Amino acid sequence: MKGIRQLAEHLNISIGTVSRALNGKPDVNQETRRRVLAAAEELGYVANQSGRSLRQGETKVIGLMIESSKETVENADNFFLGVTSGLQSVFARHKLDLIMLPCPSDEDPHEYLKRMVARRIVDAMIISDTQRVDRRIDFLSRAKIPFVALGRSLSASNFPWIDLDFEGVADHAVERLIALGHRRIAITAPSSEANLGYLFIDSYRRALERHDIAFDSSLVIRVRSSEEGGYQAAHELLLLEERPTAVILIYELMAIGLYRRLMESGVMPGRDLAVIGFRDAPRARFLQPSLSCFRISLYDLGAALGRMLLANMPIYREFYPGDGGNIIWPLELMAGESDAFRVGVMA
Repeated sequence: MKGIRQLAEHLNISIGTVSRALNGKPDVNQETRRRVLAAAEELGYVANQSGRSLRQGETKVIGLMIESSKETVENADNFFLGVTSGLQSVFARHKLDLIMLPCPSDEDPHEYLKRMVARRIVDAMIISDTQRVDRRIDFLSRAKIPFVALGRSLSASNFPWIDLDFEGVADHAVERLIALGHRRIAITAPSSEANLGYLFIDSYRRALERHDIAFDSSLVIRVRSSEEGGYQAAHELLLLEERPTAVILIYELMAIGLYRRLMESGVMPGRDLAVIGFRDAPRARFLQPSLSCFRISLYDLGAALGRMLLANMPIYREFYPGDGGNIIWPLELMAGESDAFRVGVMA
């Protein structure tokens, strides 16, 4: 079945009547609608969504833009899988579809986004991996395209976002380690301009200052957010003349590489170096000693993103009257064995 014209000819009914029947218009009698729907199913008719989108001025599609690279594929966990599950739970109520828009790492995200918008394949956007200054946010704001960001940025004065509580994680981790007697605490940060790195380091610095501990830039290890980055971070820490007694990781899978490099050098996590990870990632759950890290419901996060986006779209706003405000998403510490020792106390 090629299209609506062939379906109409098969039924010997006008194209207009067939179209109204397929779209559930009330001026079509029940018997005609039944015949049209039955024939459409029998003959395999599928509506031309691109044509319908042009006529109605909407696609019923939401785009989720993520970074795509060899590194992100090799170090993939279920972060976006969990988030998209929550998003779909909200979008399904309104028969909205979600598509992933993977931006290659060697392409400017701003130019990629402009191309996707020019093609009019989505009605609204969710962007992630926000940068300190992110031109995508300025572009979407000027173009008046509904969007929500998973992450904060200095760009634009007012835009909808949900961000993880990076400041809270850094602050809580530093306080926990200081209570265990640590004074020389290292931290990892992204090697990119991702805004979360700035938030993480600023909170770490403030927490140290509250306890009169001087900020030491040599203890800020900038590496890729990956298992390989964790391996490199451990290597750099081992090279320091005065090694730290603890390290806080910005990315969950870093712990796998970090453990490997430490053990290669005879340094035992949880005994010789306290380690606090970021998120409770499935691939890191079987590390020994068990990793102290933070718990988050990705499903709930995704659902909140979906509600916030629809709250900022006029056609759906009435369904989500209280979901338009920005949110810093909390994380809960899960104490493991990787930071359980006290400085100066033998295990």
